[in-house]
Amino acid sequence: MVERPLGPAHPVALERGYTIKDFTALRAYVQRIEPAVIARTWYDPDEDPHAATPGAMERHLTRMLDTLVQLAMAHGSAVLADHLRASIRQHGQPKLTAVTFRMVTEAAQLAAVPPHPDHPIGAWLRPRVTRRLKGEGIGTLGELVAFCNRRGASWWRSIPRIGRGRARAIVSWLRRQQIALGLTVDPDVDSVEQDGRPLVAAELVEVVPDSNPSGTTSSRLTLAPLERLSVPHALSGAEGENRSAAFCYIQAKHDLDAVRAYLNRYRDQPKTLRAYTKELERFLLWAVVLRGKAMSDLRVDDCEAYKDFLKRPDPRFVGERFARHSPRWRPFASGAAGAASLSADSQRYAVRALRAAFAWWVDVRYLAGNPWTAVNDPPVIRRASAMRIERALPADLWRRLRVELDVRCADERAVQWRAVRAAILLMGDSGLRREEAASALRENLKASVYGTPGRPVWELTIVGKGQRERTVPVSAAALQALRGHWADRGRGFDETVTGQASSGPLLAPVIIPWTVPSRRRHRQGQGGGQSPFSPRVRTGSSEAGYTADGLNRLIGRMLKGLVETMDGLSLDERVLLGQANAHAFRHTFGTQSVADEVPVDVVQKVLGHASLQTTTIYVQAEKQRVVEEVARYYAGVAARQTAP
Repeated sequence: MVERPLGPAHPVALERGYTIKDFTALRAYVQRIEPAVIARTWYDPDEDPHAATPGAMERHLTRMLDTLVQLAMAHGSAVLADHLRASIRQHGQPKLTAVTFRMVTEAAQLAAVPPHPDHPIGAWLRPRVTRRLKGEGIGTLGELVAFCNRRGASWWRSIPRIGRGRARAIVSWLRRQQIALGLTVDPDVDSVEQDGRPLVAAELVEVVPDSNPSGTTSSRLTLAPLERLSVPHALSGAEGENRSAAFCYIQAKHDLDAVRAYLNRYRDQPKTLRAYTKELERFLLWAVVLRGKAMSDLRVDDCEAYKDFLKRPDPRFVGERFARHSPRWRPFASGAAGAASLSADSQRYAVRALRAAFAWWVDVRYLAGNPWTAVNDPPVIRRASAMRIERALPADLWRRLRVELDVRCADERAVQWRAVRAAILLMGDSGLRREEAASALRENLKASVYGTPGRPVWELTIVGKGQRERTVPVSAAALQALRGHWADRGRGFDETVTGQASSGPLLAPVIIPWTVPSRRRHRQGQGGGQSPFSPRVRTGSSEAGYTADGLNRLIGRMLKGLVETMDGLSLDERVLLGQANAHAFRHTFGTQSVADEVPVDVVQKVLGHASLQTTTIYVQAEKQRVVEEVARYYAGVAARQTAP
């Protein structure tokens, strides 16, 4: 049943601490439900002392009934008042039916107060919903409206057991109370979706220059990502001052066409495409909205102004992370403090990405010149280490984690643990990046010709960073974990029924969540008549593997469970394991292999580093041990010198 907000409370009820759950419980009491059942169903003894015993519960409900009857006799019709007085004279207390109870509550509501933003949500929403909302830090009606407006149409997804139906009922009630609350629920909060996308976000959005250029940031800007972006003709660049007069090699009528033509070069490099799209749409939105110029009208001073903008973006360009189709999407994601603060490295990356894009537009004769050539890169600190490997697991913790994973996977129902074990061992024993592990295919995993019957060696060929192909060894433990994971998927790891070599992603979800994006991604592999959360058995090309982000989320979620339940961990080890992500196991391989005296050039080839200098960072991981050993030696020398 949908948990709908009920009717308003009245002044006496609010003064006495009555809430909507009291009215619901009183209705059950009038219908002869036992007080013990009422206390167990609608109340929490820790928060409601009057529900501690059946007697206390009955006294509370009786007092509340008397209060409502007095209000009904004072504010209700003469006929109702006469009926109640007669019932009291005859029975000593009012005897109510379902009809007369409704009449009493309606009469009592004549003295009702409207909801207020400071009212606790427990006075207006049912207890189960109230507890779940409080879990997100929502305590009042005003905080609930602010939460909905901040999160948009998917505000309810982060709250356990608040589904679309309950969320729609809550938002519908809030909309009816907007005048009383003095607050507005944004139009897209409960928008209708089609194929997982809100219909309010289906149209192109035309962005216009800021109408409040005085420097204040109170006004809300209309912004949209590149695929939904529309620009007024005057700012489109169709007649830009920097447009080349020579024959143009691309069919671009305006700046948006030119941007899309440039990004099309990276259609086969998803990570690069995503990064360049982010930088170009940020710059284009800044130029049109805050600078009031077309991109092909910008000069050196404009580029310098954007470089300053990157140091502290306009707060209206910053927001929480939302899907790109959401009207609440913003070009910059807010940090922990609520504001975007780009690092010097990110600022330099943005400038270099824009300089390269403008250089290409000049090469294809869309632009006459590149103003970014006269702009210096933001200064950055030259770090001794380009990578942060402090999340790599120590040898002892890495060994105990492997043992614990084997224990967790022993249960036949532990399909998620077996998927996590296969992923962790593949990255931790072969040094794969999470993107490489997610895209690894069974047909590219083969027994090496350099192995022997007594000591077989397996090799996996992958395409890594920079579209460079490399072959990495796969451990026997990882192979065994992959076989268990494939068995959970209903697949034969070594061969199919037809005797042909197996194919498909090495890692793939066994349990598909019943969400629109998951159903859309795995639609071909869904079987009919199965439970929404039952394992989906897929075969051949219809099976979709994990995405890199999905694999990272799965590993992070399961590691948090280990932090809470794994025995024998010190506080420091729990912190380290809780901070580990998928990439930490690649660093674990690099650190442990170097510590075990595997030649650095071999580690370089396995990890796929273009430079040996990058791999030597793992040699530095032994620096702490070296310093500690030498310090121990110094202490011994000093002790011998002072000995008599």
